[in-house]
Amino acid sequence: MKINDHLNLLGTRVRDRVTGFTGIVTTVSFDLYGCIQPLVNPGMNEKRELPDSKWFDSNRLEVLDSTPVMPRPKYEWTPEKVASGGKGPAEKPAAYKS
Repeated sequence: MKINDHLNLLGTRVRDRVTGFTGIVTTVSFDLYGCIQPLVNPGMNEKRELPDSKWFDSNRLEVLDSTPVMPRPKYEWTPEKVASGGKGPAEKPAAYKS
């Protein structure tokens, strides 16, 4: 798989083949040791609580629905776009205290 294949998991509904845990991929992590782990958000439960999201190795996940729940971000970050203000970090909220 290529990096974009893993990024295309963002927003898709998946199931962990080992535990049966299901949810939507909200983040994909690429670590220094070569692990690629999506974060799976299970959604709200019947008590209207939001249970903890869980990290899984990408090869354990089965895609249940490849249509993303919302449009994926476009990761087109170049030094020129960041310098012009087109990409980069958001402004700090007014209540931010350092």
